[in-house]
Amino acid sequence: MPEIENNDIRLAERLKVLRTGRGWSFEDLAERSAISRATLSRMEKCEVSPTAAVLGRLCAAYGLTMSRLMAMVESDHQPLVLKSEQPVWRDDVTGYERRSVSPPAESLSCEVLECRLLPGTEIDYPGPAKKGLEHHLVLREGGLEISLEGVVHILNPGDCLRYKLHGANTFRADQKLGARYLLVVL
Repeated sequence: MPEIENNDIRLAERLKVLRTGRGWSFEDLAERSAISRATLSRMEKCEVSPTAAVLGRLCAAYGLTMSRLMAMVESDHQPLVLKSEQPVWRDDVTGYERRSVSPPAESLSCEVLECRLLPGTEIDYPGPAKKGLEHHLVLREGGLEISLEGVVHILNPGDCLRYKLHGANTFRADQKLGARYLLVVL
């Protein structure tokens, strides 16, 4: 078995704490997240790593943003975050990579993320973890198609899409170039 990274272990532990802290069984969480009980159990035992879409469903069930969940897993808030110390999370299944440029802090509301999608990556989110969050997405490289509640937006490098997230959304990276973008969440 490959060596498990500390962040993976801390994520598994945090997922268990979130579920048990609410008094939910695996069945309760399965109903709220549309993720099987077996998968939930395997994630909490760190036998499998959740994909971005699965984390999105879990965050929606818990009423957290993915950034807030990852902040619970990652190190404490620091005013200056050197690039070498910015936490990076990868979903090897979908080719999604997320670097917390400014990791969230309890007293601060804005978060900056740098995200990368491999060529052809598509991620569907059934709904936001927290409705109404303001997003400013700036495409840096590649191409990106974003569908927000059925409205499709095509972004080219330098384009900025500003929106409040209320419903289902899909991210599709260019088939050849992928996509690299900055995401500011308020």
